[in-house]
Amino acid sequence: MKIQADVGTIDILGHLILWFFITLITFGIGAFFFAYSFSKFIINRSELIDDQGISRRMVCNTDIFGNLGHVVLWIIISIITFGLGYAFYFYKVWNYSLNNTTIG
Repeated sequence: MKIQADVGTIDILGHLILWFFITLITFGIGAFFFAYSFSKFIINRSELIDDQGISRRMVCNTDIFGNLGHVVLWIIISIITFGLGYAFYFYKVWNYSLNNTTIG
C-alpha cells in the first residue's frame, strides 16, 4: 500500500495566498486556523493505493471551527512561549486530522 497526493502548484499557490490575507486581516489569529485548513487541504487530495492498484480517496472529517477550544488553548500556549508553542500545535493538528480521516 502507498499514499499518493495529487496537489497542484496552482492549488498550493491559491491556498497560500488566501491564508496569507486571512492571517493579515485577522492580525495573526488566522494562522491558528490555517493549520487545520492545511492538513485538510493535503489529506483531501490524497488517495490510498492498495497492492492491486485500487485507489481509495482519503477524506478528512474536520472543520476549521470544530475544535475552537483547542485553538484558544494553543493561542494562549503560543503567547506564553513567545511563539515556540506553534510548532507543537502544528504537529498536534496533523495528529488530530489524521485521526479523523476516513478512507472512502
